[in-house]
Amino acid sequence: MDVSLDLLLNAIISGLLLGGFYAAVSLGVAISFGLLDIVNIAHPAFILLGSYVAFIANTTLGMDPILATLIAMPAFYFLGMLAYQVYYVAFERRDDQSIRGLSFFFGLLFITEVTLVLIFGVDYRLVQASYIGPSLKLGFFELPLRLLVPFLVSMVMVVALQLFLSRTFIGRAVQAVAQDQGALRLMAADPVKIKRIAFGISIATASLAGAFLIIIQPVEPSIGREYIGRVFAICVLGGLGSFPGMVIAAMTLGIAESLTATFFGPSWAPAVAFGVLLATLAVRPSGILGR
Repeated sequence: MDVSLDLLLNAIISGLLLGGFYAAVSLGVAISFGLLDIVNIAHPAFILLGSYVAFIANTTLGMDPILATLIAMPAFYFLGMLAYQVYYVAFERRDDQSIRGLSFFFGLLFITEVTLVLIFGVDYRLVQASYIGPSLKLGFFELPLRLLVPFLVSMVMVVALQLFLSRTFIGRAVQAVAQDQGALRLMAADPVKIKRIAFGISIATASLAGAFLIIIQPVEPSIGREYIGRVFAICVLGGLGSFPGMVIAAMTLGIAESLTATFFGPSWAPAVAFGVLLATLAVRPSGILGR
């Protein structure tokens, strides 16, 4: 196999940009699973809802898909709060959030997928924007704007959430809610309210990741299944509750997939990515930056 240096470097750059997208996709799970101990396997369904909101706004109003989803993020935030409230009343309050709670989110995933099929059919949908198609060339490097723009916006989102969690009272309460709810009550904070806020934030981030998804590739209602294993793998690989670790893990998997797809074919990419996960966890079970 003839491997040129410029091809190798471009594959690494593309992997980093893809990793930025994976970080955005995994951010909500890093909150719900890593901080709240809620196994939200319906997370890809909310990502797809964000994709279709961007599609509707883009095709009917001519809006930029990212801008459209940013405007819709408050609605997704309240949708997430509602979903958590139902989950809390039906399962968590009864201390029955293991198998039955998991079935609740699986049901949400299935209902969302069927609803999208009934409304939009099974055809692939895509959006139009000025940055879809062109590339930015810097010497030997070629940066596809459809990957670069989501990468930049996702990094801003990750940094903003990290600052929110570390610098605000609610953010610190979110980090503490899964560790010691009794101590949180002593600080005059309601754990249920904090979890509701955090889960709403996780769904809001999923909607923005949905806009990135439909920018990078056409979508159809069942495409979210491809990301269920990947997002949880990234969170575990990075270390539960660690945003920096999650970003490093997303970049690692993005580079591994890009290199594999470039030199060996796309069909090998998922196997190599999860091989990296298993190898890392064999050496460090807590993840890259896990405690």
